[in-house]
Amino acid sequence: MNGTKLAGAAFLCTALLLTGCTKNDEVMNNGAAAETADGETGIEQALLETAPFTGVPGESYPMRPILATVNNHPLARPQSGLSKADIIYEVLAEGNITRLLALYQSGLPDEIGPIRSARDYFIDIAAGLDAFYIAHGYSPDAREMLADHAVDSVNGMQYDGTYFERSRDRKAPHNSYISKAHIEDAMTDLHIEETIRKVPHLSFHPDAESAKLGELATTVVVGSADPNFTSTYAFDADKRVYTREVNGILTVDKADETHVTPANVLVVEAPYETIDSEGRQSLDLSKGGRAVLFQNGIALDTEWKMIDGIITPVENGVPAKFVPGQTWVHIVPEQSIGQSVTYTP
Repeated sequence: MNGTKLAGAAFLCTALLLTGCTKNDEVMNNGAAAETADGETGIEQALLETAPFTGVPGESYPMRPILATVNNHPLARPQSGLSKADIIYEVLAEGNITRLLALYQSGLPDEIGPIRSARDYFIDIAAGLDAFYIAHGYSPDAREMLADHAVDSVNGMQYDGTYFERSRDRKAPHNSYISKAHIEDAMTDLHIEETIRKVPHLSFHPDAESAKLGELATTVVVGSADPNFTSTYAFDADKRVYTREVNGILTVDKADETHVTPANVLVVEAPYETIDSEGRQSLDLSKGGRAVLFQNGIALDTEWKMIDGIITPVENGVPAKFVPGQTWVHIVPEQSIGQSVTYTP
């Protein structure tokens, strides 16, 4: 990042600290900078002391959120970079086929992919997060939105072979990847703001053990008509996270064979509608609905709302608290939780 952007991040967090950074107040980066005695712009370290999308404490979290469409076809698995994501949204794309939207803000993995094409509601999610959006391809509606600059983005249709690279061990369309270095290059080359401008209104418990209220749920199944898209989560009582498998295969990160272990599994209902002969969907994320939040081996039956553009579980009118760590969000069809989601003590 250049000096002006990092200095802008420092201004951002000074403002956050003065107005209550730990309360996740939304602020915008005004681009102010400190000036040294010799007249040059000084660089100060931004201090978001808790990762805004995971609740994990640390030294500094100045990065602009990055949202990548990740291929979830069985031939695209295991994917690279999922273990490092802050939030993973699993969303229907065509019929029963899902795609993943991997959100990165606390850090970037060396490689993400395979990258797949955009949908209009993927872009809506990116816009709500104020994220730099990465995809390779698009539906007709998504293409129009990207052409109208609905979000800051880079797409493999324009940059295949430059920012996006093809793996030799998989066949198209399951072989498009983007690296950390190329994401950073794209943001610089395309003049994309690199520092966080919007802090989400997400709430977190201080630790997993603080989430004690709810029905026991140590095994969770989020079903699908196709077993290749049915997710099973098993709670690890020692680590206070969930291991995930699909069709009997553990979800691992191809880059380093690390297990993907969310601390929270959030299932939300929303109305999908098939809109063309290809089975593409429309999705209304405006009205909220029923939700179930799984954490620390329990189930919390709740609701969800869009709060400042971000899918947020709500309990008694206020945001429900997540356990610090990764969150996996399933967006399932309306009125399907009762049939598709099961759990046992």
